[in-house]
Amino acid sequence: MQFLKHSQDPVMAEKMGLRGGVGLAAPQLDISKRIIAVLVPNIVEEGETPQEAYDLEAIMYNPKIVSHSVQDAALGEGEGCLSVDRNVPGYVVRHARVTVDYFDKDGEKHRIKLKGYNSIVVQHEIDHINGIMFYDRINEKDPFAVKDGLLILE
Repeated sequence: MQFLKHSQDPVMAEKMGLRGGVGLAAPQLDISKRIIAVLVPNIVEEGETPQEAYDLEAIMYNPKIVSHSVQDAALGEGEGCLSVDRNVPGYVVRHARVTVDYFDKDGEKHRIKLKGYNSIVVQHEIDHINGIMFYDRINEKDPFAVKDGLLILE
């Protein structure tokens, strides 16, 4: 989690040569465990003060998507990854909403409902522990193809 916090701090990121990130999966660190860490900052309008620094902050052990929306979503700017040091253009189509079961470090089970950006971040990290990279989900023939009902998140 500390790595993600440092990567989001402009001073620390520059000092340590880090690219900003909001999630990390154990396999990215060459650890064969089903663990992900997510740290999504709270985005606030100019002049507002966030109640909490992070919209989503969790370390999830054995996360599993137990239900999802019919509607799909993709980030308008595409996705990036700490494991991929190049831009891969295209829409990464994912579920707009998911319900995820996971365990915390104390072995307690949790269920969380996510939508929008948080949903995409968690799905991206779960893909890592399942051996799937974000670019595997981009349409090779037409990277910016938009199917009916696709929600583009800006």
